[in-house]
Amino acid sequence: MRAIGYMKSLPIEDRQSLEDIELPDPTATDLSPNDLLIEIAAVSVNPVDTKVRVRTEPDNGHKVLGWDASGTVKATGSDVTLFKPGDDVFYAGDIGRPGTNSELHIVDERIVGRKPSNLSHRDAAALPLTSITAWELLFDGMGLREGEGDGETLLIVGGAGGVGSILIQIAKALTGLTVVATASRDDTRDWCTKMGADHIISHRENLKAQLDALGLQPRYVASLTATDQHFDALIDLIQPRGTIALIDDPAELDALKLKTKALTLHFEIDVYSAHVQHAGHDRPAPSARPNLRACRPGEDHHHREFGRRNDQRPEPS
Repeated sequence: MRAIGYMKSLPIEDRQSLEDIELPDPTATDLSPNDLLIEIAAVSVNPVDTKVRVRTEPDNGHKVLGWDASGTVKATGSDVTLFKPGDDVFYAGDIGRPGTNSELHIVDERIVGRKPSNLSHRDAAALPLTSITAWELLFDGMGLREGEGDGETLLIVGGAGGVGSILIQIAKALTGLTVVATASRDDTRDWCTKMGADHIISHRENLKAQLDALGLQPRYVASLTATDQHFDALIDLIQPRGTIALIDDPAELDALKLKTKALTLHFEIDVYSAHVQHAGHDRPAPSARPNLRACRPGEDHHHREFGRRNDQRPEPS
């Protein structure tokens, strides 16, 4: 099968930073009891792809990246109960296994969902990791339950990004929270409004002053970008005993600053897929395959049948 992988952690401008490769096709005999063999129709690109490529040197041969995927079940393991061959599915894969940037992929059924029938594979592949992150951040990290939040405010720093776009929609659809998103350009402000945010403020200006002008003091803050730059301001503006949740990787944060307001700090990461037990290997069930090839820097890679990034939203700023 064709796949996209790398052998060395190189700058993305290097032509060998990502390579078109051929790997043995996995078959039903390679499946663990709870595994599915998926024929991949579409994938999307996430920050985790960049982080792993830069930080992780493959031990032996090529490493295949990719976690978000949408495709069709081709074969199932002996204990699979949730899916059958022919089912269309989407999922964020397991960081401990080979990635989804390949024509065929093995994944545990317990971290897979049915693809919504009203979404194409291309659109479905853009959803899993951002949606899981937003959901867990809101309901697990912040401790909210569906229907709660009336009279309270959620501040989302970086509302126009992938997670922010989904978080705005989930919060407005499933809670009573007033949602304030930050954005600094006309297109990102318009995007946050389209997603359903009640108010838009700029993260390039004084956050507390803007919230004070709205008469709002958040109990919940989702810091999705530049947490180290905004950390002091977030502590200043949040309610006592509030929760700050973040998804980025600040070099350091002084947690003692949270003490004066008895604040909770939550780091969000998808821990569940990484802890699913598996014993997968890798190797032939060719059929009609999507057109797959690696894209070099500067090429239009957004609209390929395989390897699409959700380019319908603006870059966060």
